[in-house]
Amino acid sequence: MAFDILCLGEAMVEFNQTGGADSDQYLRGYGGDTSNCAIAAARQDAVVAYCTLVGQDPFGDLLLDLWRQERVDISTIGRRSDAPTAVYFVTHGEKGHTFTYFRKDSAASRMTPADLPGDALENTKLLHVSGITLAVSASLRDTAMAAITRMRKAGRKVSFDTNLRLKLWPLETAREAIHAALRLSDIALPSLEDATALSGLSDPLAILDFYRGMGIPLVVLKCGAEGVLVANAEGRWRLTGHRVPTVDATGAGDCFDGAFLAELARGMSPLDAVTYANAAAALTTIGYGAVAPIPRRAAVEAFFTSVGRIAPQPV
Repeated sequence: MAFDILCLGEAMVEFNQTGGADSDQYLRGYGGDTSNCAIAAARQDAVVAYCTLVGQDPFGDLLLDLWRQERVDISTIGRRSDAPTAVYFVTHGEKGHTFTYFRKDSAASRMTPADLPGDALENTKLLHVSGITLAVSASLRDTAMAAITRMRKAGRKVSFDTNLRLKLWPLETAREAIHAALRLSDIALPSLEDATALSGLSDPLAILDFYRGMGIPLVVLKCGAEGVLVANAEGRWRLTGHRVPTVDATGAGDCFDGAFLAELARGMSPLDAVTYANAAAALTTIGYGAVAPIPRRAAVEAFFTSVGRIAPQPV
């Protein structure tokens, strides 16, 4: 089967604190940045597959059920009886949300290049991986780089989100690995916070130029509530953010990635895709969890009907 997008990484079952910092109530959900991206793309009607390993356990069952429900193809997913599916908790306080992970020696962390699907990569328009994919384990990092190499040899495109998590690895190690992957990517999707740490630069326009200077054809710098900056061979643009009643920003960047890549797969221009993804990411922050609030296409279009489209402006 041919796919618009294949996402590679680790998925997890999520327990997200609700009702404030002192609450003992948690809402079960699902996470993992590339899985969130896959679901967001599928909700925008892209043909999407996910590539990972999960455990032979109830949490693995839950994830497989989730992907089936979300119309994410699971033919590229394997299971291991000797390793668990990862879980994590999200707590909320004055400084925002905090993540606590239980993922050491998970099934996905044991993935190797031999676990990559036979022909799925060569029959996929675009592969999406992330800094977290690289950070989970050395073997998963090798797997991701092998997948990127295969995509390039097949003349397919690669999308990469920096998703820097310094709890998983030191900055210098992360910088070397992430920049190596970015140099092989067609699309870079860093956040401003990540890019500042990785590049050592603070000016957003300088960061755009830094990553374009690596030879990356399209750089999309996500600046949270402030919007998005875009750069390609034709120029640089700024798109302001939408003001919405945010309650939980978990997974907003992943939603942006999925919506953006889905629009590109439909043949939309990068600027039109950014406009669409900017709205989708805003909408996902008005609910709790990484997956449940991800909007479907009808909701995004209704949002545009209500508030209008914000057009990117040259900078």
